[in-house]
Amino acid sequence: MAARNPGTGLELGWISKVHVNQPAVLRHAERIRTRRTVKSNWQAAWLLKAVTCMDLTTLSGDDTPSNVHRMCYKAKHPIREDLLKAMDMHDKAVCVYPTRVTDAVNALKAAGCNIPVASVAAGFPSGQMPLQTRLDEIKLAVGYGAREIDIVINRALVLTGQWEDLYEEIRQCHEACGDAHMKTILSTGELGSLANVYKASMVAMMAGSDFIKTSTGKEVENATLPVGVIMMRAIRDFYWQTGNKVGFKPAGGIRTAKEAITWLMLVKEELGVEWLKPELFRLGASSLLEDIEKQIFHHVTGNYPVYHDLPMA
Repeated sequence: MAARNPGTGLELGWISKVHVNQPAVLRHAERIRTRRTVKSNWQAAWLLKAVTCMDLTTLSGDDTPSNVHRMCYKAKHPIREDLLKAMDMHDKAVCVYPTRVTDAVNALKAAGCNIPVASVAAGFPSGQMPLQTRLDEIKLAVGYGAREIDIVINRALVLTGQWEDLYEEIRQCHEACGDAHMKTILSTGELGSLANVYKASMVAMMAGSDFIKTSTGKEVENATLPVGVIMMRAIRDFYWQTGNKVGFKPAGGIRTAKEAITWLMLVKEELGVEWLKPELFRLGASSLLEDIEKQIFHHVTGNYPVYHDLPMA
């Protein structure tokens, strides 16, 4: 992770005059989506970059120690070793529920790697628990060994314009994280408008969020390019005003290698190459890695894999 975001005081004047030109945002996002994709060696390079920025996630109600261990092994070996010959790769982060943090920490320790474990907390995915319960859950996950905490906001505070209360809740969550980095999930599909997405992004960063994240992956609408444009513009504005760099994480519904490359291109265009590293950009995905590994297999061998070629996908 990059340096912690110390946050700022709540500046309501900063967000009170926000106006979003929605048609322009939609046109810009569509232009990015339909842009001609890169091919051959360039495509392989972009896909490997995507893998370096990926958080492997399992957030199912039937999670067990065994499937957490399996995911941790995949985080240590995201792509088949023979396909990565002469390629420089980074280990991945993993994201689990608080009760599975210890399993993940132990599995990664046994594998001899220092991959950070992230945990969702603070009433994930609805954010409707009492504040004290959410704070206790954060402290529990940190105590279990989580080095990154993904909190989720109470969307009602955004929809009713209670920005002071939203700021204070996120600030207290940041404090409860201690030395762990905090990602704030905005659940953008439930915020009502792109203007609310910008305002919630800005309040989250003012309150000390180290990353802002689109979705829990449980909403009907998850990561979309127009939302990504708005959140990245907020990140850029916050950096220009404070000098503090905040990371960005799209999550939910990103399943194909082509979609991953599109997100990387959008980050490069809106925030610059400096953000294209895992300290400031993450891709949240549960099934994306499988398609990326298939595309890299095809690039190396000229053939698409059959089932037994990628048994851990």
